[in-house]
Amino acid sequence: MKKFLALLLSLVMVLSLAACGSEKASEPAKTDDSAKTEEPAAEPAADIKVGFICLHDENSTYDLNFINGAKTACENLGITDYVIKTNVPEGQECYDTAAELADDGCDIIFADSFGHEDYMIQAAKEFPNVQFCHSTGTKAHTEGLSNYHNAFASIYEGRYLAGIAAGMKLNEMIAAGDFTADQAKIGYVGAYTYAEVVSGYTSFFLGARSVCPTATMEVTFTGSWYDETAEKEGAQKLINNGCKLISQHADSMGAPTACELAGIPDVSYNGSTESACPNTYIISSRIDWAPYYEYAISAVMNGETIDTDWTGTLATGSVVLTDLNENVAAEGTADAIKEATSQLEAGTLHVFDTSTFTVGGAALDSYQADVDTDANYTPDTEVISDGYFHESEYRSAPYFDLRIDGITLLDEAY
Repeated sequence: MKKFLALLLSLVMVLSLAACGSEKASEPAKTDDSAKTEEPAAEPAADIKVGFICLHDENSTYDLNFINGAKTACENLGITDYVIKTNVPEGQECYDTAAELADDGCDIIFADSFGHEDYMIQAAKEFPNVQFCHSTGTKAHTEGLSNYHNAFASIYEGRYLAGIAAGMKLNEMIAAGDFTADQAKIGYVGAYTYAEVVSGYTSFFLGARSVCPTATMEVTFTGSWYDETAEKEGAQKLINNGCKLISQHADSMGAPTACELAGIPDVSYNGSTESACPNTYIISSRIDWAPYYEYAISAVMNGETIDTDWTGTLATGSVVLTDLNENVAAEGTADAIKEATSQLEAGTLHVFDTSTFTVGGAALDSYQADVDTDANYTPDTEVISDGYFHESEYRSAPYFDLRIDGITLLDEAY
């Protein structure tokens, strides 16, 4: 009996020691504070579903940029229950898709194209318990709906910085004797004559002219956000007109491809085209939508209010440049961009400084812009003060629609 009790006591002690060892093994290991540690994976977010509506699919650089932002935001927030709807036209199909996503349990729904707005508003009115967020739209601040929101970013600053890269390249080619300073003409392929596009090509031009003061620009429009054939033909027309460098506000590889075939330097938009155009691609600016998506989705998760009209900036990480192609870019470009970025962030440089451009030969000290959009696009807000045009401050979407000197529009049909 005594032997049995002793054996039993020994067994209890062994099991107790094993348990203690197990508890210690589960404790986090002590590490050197200077050692680099990986961030833990995001915990899955419970009871939230997110929907995304895109005008085109991954073949459009514009939509691919949104799709990548959506996936990044959901991954960062630990959200696995999300749906991305692609190739949704700017018509009743957008409302139908939004309604379908709401019926399927989405708590928040995003749409990415300007023409989606009226249909997102229609859906917001029908589904008051769902949050609807629309990128590039203009009406949230006047609609008065608590569940409808607009968002954009100060991409004009990114385009200005990309324009500096273009101007530096023009200077390099002038110095090399490729053409004279008075022949430093830029070509630009735009989709429509919307303020968004006008703001974009103007800020790009002002960035180029800030380092290459003799630069001029010609702009042609396609009447479509995504038409590879029209964009390629538009770029080729500009090249034939003597343009020495091409940029764009359109969503296909049409213009970059035309540049690579012709050996003309190119500044693309919404993503790098270096792999397809290694000999001509310089840089690209884009909006990173992940910060906004994370902000808005987190607000829903936490029961917080989403801003009616949200503007992302360089500081929020919403305005970014892709890597500079050092094989094509002019020497000193990276430093010039870095310096201008610091000035923009500090507020000592303003893209639309009225001392840097004229309209009809005259400088401007006042301008009424159409900020509170109505059917007639009636100007309603003074936007010039302190010596510059205050873009994307009175609403997130661009409203700069001035035709400044130095830029020639080859057509305005769209």
